[in-house]
Amino acid sequence: MTTPLFNRMALIGVGLIGSSIARAAREQGVVRSIVATARSGATRARVAELGIADRVVDTNAAAVEGADLVILCIPVGQCGPVAEEIASRLAPGAIISDVGSVKASVVKDVAPHLPAGVHFVPAHPVAGTENSGPDAGFAELFINRWCILTPPDGTDPGATDKLATFWSALGANVETMSPEHHDLVLAITSHLPHLIAYTIVGTADELGRVTRSEVLKFSAGGFRDFTRIAASDPTMWRDVFLANRDAVLEMLGTFSEDLAKLTRAIRRGDGDTLFELFTRTRAIRRGIVSIGQDSDTPDFGRPHEKLPPLPRPYMADGE
Repeated sequence: MTTPLFNRMALIGVGLIGSSIARAAREQGVVRSIVATARSGATRARVAELGIADRVVDTNAAAVEGADLVILCIPVGQCGPVAEEIASRLAPGAIISDVGSVKASVVKDVAPHLPAGVHFVPAHPVAGTENSGPDAGFAELFINRWCILTPPDGTDPGATDKLATFWSALGANVETMSPEHHDLVLAITSHLPHLIAYTIVGTADELGRVTRSEVLKFSAGGFRDFTRIAASDPTMWRDVFLANRDAVLEMLGTFSEDLAKLTRAIRRGDGDTLFELFTRTRAIRRGIVSIGQDSDTPDFGRPHEKLPPLPRPYMADGE
């Protein structure tokens, strides 16, 4: 992109998502300059060392001075207080956005604090890893991933279009929907899987009959992959479940009913029901791969060591 979309982007919070935005925006030339801040002095110092922002400042208010794009890259529970803190320093015509996994509560908490003339376009880049912090980010994180925009009623369409262009430049596919619909969709595609992962890993840890070392040593593929999800940032996910409790509880109720049906099938030896379910779910997984949302590389692309050659004494006679 030859002409930057924004003159100055302010990032409040520079963890995995924030640092990835900084790297990608700089690489694609969509912003002229980047100002960043973080709650922790150590994080601010590390961002300065990495050089992923043009300027690192100590306060949220200082970060947004003169910015025409402000992105809150913080846990959703902090968005309201931060919006109140920066409201009087926001430039007229600026776009303020976020990256949270819950949208209705963010709209409710942030919108009342924003002055007239500032455009609020919440966003959720559906991308991430189990790692956090400014060192965890990388410019390619958003390529071929979805970014969902949830502008409240009355939002200037031009501001929404401009932010959509920004995310497209970072490699994302952009979709627009209502905050409430977003929260329902993400409750089943993201929030419930995380809740299940936290539960399974926690249950394994609490089992008195299995030592901790055995759980770690014999973690088969399924448990190993659950631990990856369960390693996600505790503060972020605490806030997600509290902020999206209604949708999560609705999906959790549906899941509990389905789990009860599966329990009955196992108890009754109903192999047909199990086979039908497993066939259907495998098709869903293949569909995710076919639309480019995951790799079909064996074992999810994990590297595997080659088997070393057998030592001489164990080779067959005559070899």
